[in-house]
Order: sequence, then structure tokens, then C-alpha cells
Amino acid sequence: MSLAALCARMADEGIRRLLVIADEDEVCLQQANDLRVLLPGDWLWVGEATDWPLHCAPRALTTLLGREFTHAVLDARYGFDVAALAALSGTLKPGSFLVLLTPPLDAWAQRPDNDSCRWSDTAEPIATPRFVEHFCRALRQDENVILWSHSYSFSLPAFSARPAWHAATGAPEREQAEVLAELAAMPPGVMVVTAPRGRGKSALAGMHLARLATQAIVTAPGRAATDVLASYAGEINFMAPDALLAHIIHGQPLADWLIVDEAAAIPGPLLTTLVSAFRYVLLTTTVQGYEGTGQGFLLKFCAGFPHLIHRELHTPLRWAEGCPLEAFISTVLLFDDASALAQPVGEATTLSLEQSAWSTQPSLPAALYRLLTSAHYRTSPLDLRRMMDAPGQHFWLTKTPGALLAALWLVEEGGLSAGLSRAVWAGFRRPRGNLVAQSLAAHGGSPLAATLRGLRVSRIAVHPSRQREGLGQALIAHARQHVTGCDYLSVSFGYTAALWDFWQRCGFHLVRLGSHREASSGCYTAMALLPLTAAGQALVDNEQRRLARDLPWLDAWRGEKLPLAVNPQTTLNDDDWLELAGFAFAHRPLSSATGALQRLLVQVDLPLNALRMQLTEKRSEADICRVRGLSGRKALLVTQRQEAASALSLLDPEQTILLKEQVRQLQFF
Repeated sequence: MSLAALCARMADEGIRRLLVIADEDEVCLQQANDLRVLLPGDWLWVGEATDWPLHCAPRALTTLLGREFTHAVLDARYGFDVAALAALSGTLKPGSFLVLLTPPLDAWAQRPDNDSCRWSDTAEPIATPRFVEHFCRALRQDENVILWSHSYSFSLPAFSARPAWHAATGAPEREQAEVLAELAAMPPGVMVVTAPRGRGKSALAGMHLARLATQAIVTAPGRAATDVLASYAGEINFMAPDALLAHIIHGQPLADWLIVDEAAAIPGPLLTTLVSAFRYVLLTTTVQGYEGTGQGFLLKFCAGFPHLIHRELHTPLRWAEGCPLEAFISTVLLFDDASALAQPVGEATTLSLEQSAWSTQPSLPAALYRLLTSAHYRTSPLDLRRMMDAPGQHFWLTKTPGALLAALWLVEEGGLSAGLSRAVWAGFRRPRGNLVAQSLAAHGGSPLAATLRGLRVSRIAVHPSRQREGLGQALIAHARQHVTGCDYLSVSFGYTAALWDFWQRCGFHLVRLGSHREASSGCYTAMALLPLTAAGQALVDNEQRRLARDLPWLDAWRGEKLPLAVNPQTTLNDDDWLELAGFAFAHRPLSSATGALQRLLVQVDLPLNALRMQLTEKRSEADICRVRGLSGRKALLVTQRQEAASALSLLDPEQTILLKEQVRQLQFF
């Protein structure tokens, strides 16, 4: 059978396939060009620059979601964006090939992967042997993949015939019709509809909206995400989540219904506020996919609504059941998380897991990944790559003979040189990685904070049926007893009282409070440390003293009951002078210097209008720029630094000159 005949048969059967060309660069490119000539289609190129008419970079692929293509190429010769692989697979029509270009399979594992710089926290690309081995194992085990390689001559397998497929007509399919009937009769409350991609969730929401006799508001992470919904509903009343929140806060009239598309991509606290303001709510979301949503949405968000109705769509509408391309993507990216929800029975043991287990016993780290995915909205294929091949990853798990109970993922941080740590403190350097370690230096009170070594909790998860038994706390305690060579454990999290209660029970101490809500969580960021050495304890003590002095000036946290003894002082100490010099003469951010700047404003009688307007009068940056005639945020910050410098000079000219020189020398470490 020819490739053209196979494409025609695939279209009749409603399926797509993966075609891998594994060879040297020019051979791959020539084969792809030959295929474009041979097979009619759109032929979208995703990867490095090309002269093909239809092309985009892998990370820009999300701008094409909602569109459909016949045939596409993903160029993975120099770097493999697996999120793009998953997203691209969802855009292809039946009868299409997803053509993947890779290096020769026998050489691939040793070649640096340019995409690794996104997730490995390394300055240069690294080889990814464990993922390549995992991917090639999936290729060998899947009889529906077509592989062209320089190592042997190509021939098309004799694929078994499949039943004829009939495309969706646009009318409600059986599962959709059942949910629509239930929505029509639903009492006030919340319904969540979840499904993998291509099952008609957005179409269902549009059909429901078209039938409503009352007003409805539609929201989603972005307007483009509602295109399919709108194609079924006609004109829609769309409001972005933040605009809708403002609408609610100001008590403006709301519609009867709220419809949220891709709900799991909206921060949980924000989504809770939106949902709570409406009598009737329909949420649709992808249960698993390249975005990293998953069962975590159901477990974490939906559990807050006791009478919530959850419905699932299983039957694909845009391609046939059992599509080989969808099946391969699900297998290689571990999208099937049902095994993570198996009921664990038997005696539990706790042990560490090395990255090498992906080669020696791959089912165990795969189960760990699935458990993490089931508990976190944001666990994504990039995390899978990081788990497999990034340096400095450590894993602990608690398991029974048949299932995992709990999993802990730790990441090495810190250990920077003294010179680099001071440069980070001053704002002159921001090396890749080291989330908490760099933040402690860049926003905390110790220029040498990043010289200490830590292990950051990247993820922790407990099986849904075994939560609130102390398993997570016990896993932290076990790791604490067995890790070596570091000064502290750390965690960065979106602050809620419940989350902080957990980390406090684990022995952590708050050391940093963020000044802005994080887009990923909708919460203010908090960082906490669990000291393991005398140096780690000294760092905790120093940062907690600083927080105690600054807390009265941290507006976002005034309403929170924090485990910190407030010590409201208005005098300047040596730490304040150093902080103020870092702000005035280097690149320390205003948010890190807020407490010291507030104390400075108390000490001097200068106007310092730009500082006072923001810190004392709480006026917006845009308003200050308008009143002061400044061109924008950068000009405002320059003015505020100049004001701080003049205030320091007034208080002590000699000390100011000395600190100015010391701080500016930090960029030349």
C-alpha cells in the first residue's frame, strides 16, 4: 500500500498516525519535503525557521489551537518540545500524519537537546538519555507508529483494517445530549464537565448557551479559548476573569449563568470567587493534556462545592475511538492517570528513588509522576522531562506493594559563590534556576544567603483516599532525616491558611512574604525554610527578625494571622542601611526594601514625593507618573532611587559614600 492510499484509508477510519523520520539533518529535511510534495494537505511546520508557507515556533503553537490541519511536521532534530507534540496532535484531522523529525535513534541520547534549557536550570543544553530511552521504548512497543531510519530500509507495515468512521454532524451526540438535558433541569448549583481533548466539551457549553432563555456570562483564560464555544452559541457575553472579578467586587449586576471554558487554567482562589457569585455555573475543562491540568482540579477545586455535579465525556468526536496518534501521545507522556487512583492496600514502606529507575524499573517513577499529576493542576510534560534528566533532582516515596501512598520531589538549590550571591543580592545578576535560594538573596536580608545549600520541595502529593493521615508530614520528616549535604529544606507556595498549617506542622518557618499575587495560584507567594544545620538556623533567625520588623509595612499581609512576633521599629539599623544602599545605588527592588524605606521616611524631613506617594499615600504607579510628569515605571523607579540616595546623604554623608562604593563593586565580582 502507498502512503497516499494509507492516508485515504485513515480518513475513512477516522484516525491519525505518528510518522517518525530518524536520521541526519539533511536526510530528515529532504524526506519531509518529499512527503509534502507526495501528500496533499496543509502541512504545518512546527520548529526551526523554514521556507514552508505555514509554520510557527513550538511555543507559539497555542495560538493555532481551535484550528485543524491535514498533516504537520514537528522538528525535534535540535530540541524536543513535548508540550508542542501533544498540542499539535490535537489539531490534526483524520487521515493526517504527524511527522516527527529526530536525530538517528542510536545517536539521539548523546546529543544535547536545546529545549532542555527551559526545564533543566542549566546554562547550556544537556543530553536527555532517559527521556530518549523512554520515547524509543514507546516507539518499539507501538505497532501503529511508522518509523523511517537510516539503520534499515523503509516499508509500510500491514495495518489491520478498522471500522468505518462517521464524523460528528454538529448536532449533540449521545453523551452531550444527556448532559444538556441534565443542565436544562439543573437546580441552582455547579456542574463540571471534564474530558480529554476532542470530546466536545466546548461545543457542549456552546449548545447549552444557545438554548438558554436567561442571560449568561462566559469567561476563560483567554478570549481565543472560547472560539469553539462561540461557534455553537453565536454571540456571547465574554468577560476576562479579572474583569469579572472587578464586576463582582463592585457589586455590579450579574447574569443568572456563568460558563467557564478550560476552568482548570484559572487560578483556584479566583475561580472559587467567580463561581460563588452565580446561581448557576457550568465549568468545562481538560482532564489531562499538555497544559498540565488533571485530576488535581477535581480533587482540589471541586471538593469545595459539596453539591457539585461532575460529568465526563469519553467519546472522541473529531477522530475515532482508539486513534493511534492519541494513544501514542497518551502513552509516551503518561496522560493516563487512572492507575494513580488505585486503592492502596498492604504495608507501607518509604524509600528514595533515583533517576536511573526510569531505565531499570520505569513503572515506579511513572506511577510517581502520575500521582503528582493527580494532585497538582500544573504538573505538565515539562515536569516529566525535568524528572527524567535534569540534574539535582531527588525523589522520595511511600508505597504499598500495589500502589503509591505519597510522593516527594526535591530540587537542589544554592551553593553559589560568595561573589555571585552578593551580585544576586544587589540585583546585578540573575543566574538560571535556584528559585528559593536566589529569592532569599535577591529579596531577603542576607547577601550571602545563596551560598548555603538547600533542597526545595518542588512537589508533594498524597493519594486522594489516604489524605489527612499525616503521610505527607511523615514523608517530609523521613527526607529530613536522610538528606545530606544541605543546610535547609525549602518550599515556595501560594499562601493559604490551610497550606501554611501543613508546612508549619512539618517544621518549616516563614522567611519571605511576596508583595503580588501569583498568576498560577491567585495567592500571594510565601517561602519557608526547615533548617538542617547551624548555618541554616542562622539564616532562618535572620530572615524572621527582618520579617518581624517589616510586617507592619507589608500591606498585603496585614489581615493574615502569621506565626511571627511583630516588632514595629522606626529606627534604622545596620541592616536597613545596607538594604537602602542596595536600593539607592544598585538594583534592589522596591518591594524588598519596603520596610527599610518606610523607616527612612520616618527619619527624614525631605519631601521624597515619589516614595511617599507610593509607600505612604498608596497611590498607583500610573497616578504618580501622571502627577510627577514621569514617562513610566522605569522613570519612577529612577526617581525613587535618587530620593533614597539624597535621604541617606542627609542622615550620614560619609557612611553613604562608603556604602555606595561597596554596593557598586558587587557587580565586578
